[in-house]
Amino acid sequence: MSEAQNTKVKSGTSTVWQIVGRLVASAVVLAITAFFTPGFTINNIWTLAIAAIVLTAIDYLVVKFTGLHASPFGKGFVGFALAAIVLYVTQFFVSGYSISWIAAIIGALIYGVVDYFIPGGNQAM
Repeated sequence: MSEAQNTKVKSGTSTVWQIVGRLVASAVVLAITAFFTPGFTINNIWTLAIAAIVLTAIDYLVVKFTGLHASPFGKGFVGFALAAIVLYVTQFFVSGYSISWIAAIIGALIYGVVDYFIPGGNQAM
């Protein structure tokens, strides 16, 4: 295999593990956020896993179309508002995930704090 092909294969494998790592970290952060946020419920582990995937997908689409990350600490008020909106909108795509708009605001703050301390690079939001 040539060096360029070898690099491409390693890069592809690395990217897959990065995505898996981000999803796992996102699920952990989301679980902690739901635990500490009143009015935010996730029924079971499968709902948590699907919600982490949906949050990652929504964040990817927001970044792709606007260039803004939904990160409470990274982008100030805009990031905080996007994080709250993403947390709230996810309930329309995931059965067993429910959150009020007030809980989404509180959850965005908690998500940002937990995300800051959990290692794993740039999580879903």
